[in-house]
Order: sequence, then structure tokens, then C-alpha cells
Amino acid sequence: MTKKVSALLLGLSLSLGLLNVPGAWAETFQYGPASVAPLAKKLSDAVVNISTSQTVKGPAGVPLPKVPKGAPFEDFFDDFFNKRGGVPHGDRKISSLGSGFVIDGKEGLIVTNNHVIEGAEEIDVNFHDGSKLVVEKVIGRDTKSDLALLKVSPKKPLADVKFGSSDAIEVGDWVMAIGNPFGLGGSVSMGIISAKSRDINSGPYDDYLQTDAAINKGNSGGPLFNMNGEVIGVNTAIISPTGGSIGIGFAVPSDTVSNVVEQLKQYGEVRRGWLGVKIQSVTDEIAETLGLDENEGALVAAVTPDSPASKAGLLPGDVILKFDGKEVTSMRGLPKIVSQAPIGKAVDVELLRKGKQESTKVTVGRLEDDDDNASDLKNDDGTEDEDPKGSAIIGMRLSPLTDELRKKYGFDAKIAGVVIEAVDPQSPAATKGLKAGDVIVEAAQDTVSDPQDVAKSIEKVKKSGRKAVLLRVEDSKGDLRFVAVPVS
Repeated sequence: MTKKVSALLLGLSLSLGLLNVPGAWAETFQYGPASVAPLAKKLSDAVVNISTSQTVKGPAGVPLPKVPKGAPFEDFFDDFFNKRGGVPHGDRKISSLGSGFVIDGKEGLIVTNNHVIEGAEEIDVNFHDGSKLVVEKVIGRDTKSDLALLKVSPKKPLADVKFGSSDAIEVGDWVMAIGNPFGLGGSVSMGIISAKSRDINSGPYDDYLQTDAAINKGNSGGPLFNMNGEVIGVNTAIISPTGGSIGIGFAVPSDTVSNVVEQLKQYGEVRRGWLGVKIQSVTDEIAETLGLDENEGALVAAVTPDSPASKAGLLPGDVILKFDGKEVTSMRGLPKIVSQAPIGKAVDVELLRKGKQESTKVTVGRLEDDDDNASDLKNDDGTEDEDPKGSAIIGMRLSPLTDELRKKYGFDAKIAGVVIEAVDPQSPAATKGLKAGDVIVEAAQDTVSDPQDVAKSIEKVKKSGRKAVLLRVEDSKGDLRFVAVPVS
């Protein structure tokens, strides 16, 4: 190596900071990961390509052109429309491709995404060695996690893979995806875990692993491996304006997958735990009003009558901090913890109620798929504002809830509180989404029936030194939420 080249490499190393990177990581940074060829070779036989077909209703078609005998291009028209199919008429077959992996070679059990096989009439499994098996049974499927469990009957045991711990994987760890992108079976791609616990608004239990390993159409249902050759995720979705990989892919964590698969094997369906509460996030302002040091936990906005939560004595305004020994670090964390709790089990719940920590036991119920409570684990912030005719209390004009106002805003006789008739668009109340027609049910966790009750609660909050008052608000649809409105 010449002195000139050596000096150039030294300068490049200094500019990139390589000489300051300690130990093994510096070696990885300079040379990249070691070859994963042995790992890919070992795992590829357990990864399968899944092809499906189904019949769909096609258009009635248009009349084919009539070409006189002996006319020019007669042969061309006959060849195009008759031999090549021409314009489709009536029902037609369509096919799709995806990926999957074998988890039990003796029993012939294969995991894939539900959307890969949804609506399929025939499902074929193609193996790395070129062999093919027909799926004889869909053991079960789960739309909420987008997973499905299939069964084939192999003549000899198939190569299979095991689940690893997605909880143990860290951001920055190397991962490998194997699948069937664009029908190119047996494709291997490498990357790292970019993030954990991603919410992509696909359902109430979003908790995806994000990776920059190349994932494209056809990778759906395929495995994401750690460097021990264990499945730590099922590749499910990508963000892509182009239709191809841009380095943002999502996988269902293996801890979720293994739980779903075990239930599909046992019951043919997924049986999720149910608590029976409507919850919302604990914002910084709400945390301050409740006396919480951090914005953690899930705030109970409403309790479903005759639910496990109701029977256990949970109340609106409670902040659930722990459920079944697991910390609830955010609102999104509670639905997942509850859903995985054993049905019928009496679990410990730690909560904050009016500034004091308490504990109780809740017997977990079962969430029914057609139950309205399936959608009760969500946040509701409110959106629209109304121009005010005047303002009185923290930017709101309030009135007792009379029969006339009940009729005007569509409230029944069961709802009690103080109705908001107008909101100053420049007020803190407006920025928090409060609007005309909302009813304040509680202020600072005290029930209210008159505007003066709200005013007294606000004065109490000011004297305590807190910066916001916690209002419990209900709209005409019966949706309840807590809103922390600044009072200074």
C-alpha cells in the first residue's frame, strides 16, 4: 500500500470517527456482519411459498369483433381472442402469492398471515426443494393479529423452526428475513431491528417490530429470524409509496405469534381476555392534575356495566398502573396485556385513585368478537370547535342540563352534568377539543350539576397549586373521556 493511499485511508477513518470506536463494534462497523450463509442454508428448508387461488365474479364482457371469412388479419384475431383468452367473460380465477414457515414438521403445521389466504379456495405450499403439498385444513385464523395456522400431511417430517423471544431482541440487533418477494422464492435479506412496539393503526393490539431488512410484496407471512436462527417475528406490512421496499417493514412479534398459534391449535380460534373499560392516554397535563410524577398508565374514562371491571369496583378516573404483575407504561400497553391474560383468572390490579395508590383483584372475562366492547380500548380526543356566543368559565359558556337542552343536543334522561353551550376558539378549552354540546360530568373528580360547581372545582385546583383542572366529559353518543384544561 502506498503512503498516499495509507494517508487517504487514515484521513477517512478519522473523519468517520472509526479510530475512536472501541472493540468489536469498530470491527463490525468497518467490515459489516459475518457471512450468514450457514444460517440461511439451515433455515431455508423450513420457509415455504404459499400460492392461493379463488374464483371471482368477472365482468359480463363485451362482444368480440366479427371478422369476415378471408378478411385481412383473420388469423390474428382468431389467435388473440380464442387461443390467448381475449376479453374475460363471467367468473375467473385469480391467484396470489405469500410466504410462511413450518413450526411442526411431524404434524405439518405452517404459520402465515391471514391476509395471504383470505378468501382462498385452494392453498398450495411450495417447498425449497421444489416439492409441493396441498393445504388440507386451515386450523384457525385471527384477523386481529393477521395470523393463520395451516395443516399439510407430509410423507416424511418437514424441516421446522422454533420461536425465539421478541421481548429479548433489541433495537440495533441483526435480523434476517426469508420469503417469497414478487414470487422469487427463497429470497434472503438482512437488516436490523429499527424500532419496537410500533403502532401502525391496523388494530387495537398493534405492537410491531420495525426492521430495515428488505421486505416486499410476497414476503407477507414469512419469518424474521434472529442470529440464533429463531423466529422473532412474522413479516406482515410495509410502508412504501413505490410498492417496493424502502427499508420500513413491520413484523408481528413472536411473543404474540406463539400465544395466538397455541390458541389456534387448542381451540381453532383466539380467546382474548376482557376487562370492560374505555381508556385514554395519561397526558402531561392529566398526569399533573392526578398527582402522577410521569405520564404513565391507562386512564379509565368509563366502565362497562356488568363487566369484570365493574364487578371489581373500578371507577372512572382510576389510572391503571399494573395489571397481572405487568407494568402499564402507556394506554396502548393495557389492551395487549389484558388480551393475553388467562380467561377466568383473578389478577391483581394496581391503580391510582384520587391521588392514592390502591390494589384490587379482577377476574378476567372473555372478549367476544361481536361485542361492542371490542372497540372500547381506545382514546377519544374530540375534534370540532364551535364559535361562542359568550364565555364564562375558562373559555366556556356553561348551563345546567335542562330538558330543553337535552332535546337540543340529543341527551337522554340518564346523563347528568353541565352542558357546554359555546367555546371561545382562542381558549385552552378549545385547544383541548371541547365543543358545544359536550356535557361536563365531573370537574376535579367531583360530580357537577351546575356551572358554579365547575367554578368551585376550578378554584380548588388553583389553590392546590395545580395548573389544570381534570374534566370528565360525555358527548351525545355516550362517549366519555377525560380532558385536562389549563386554568392559569
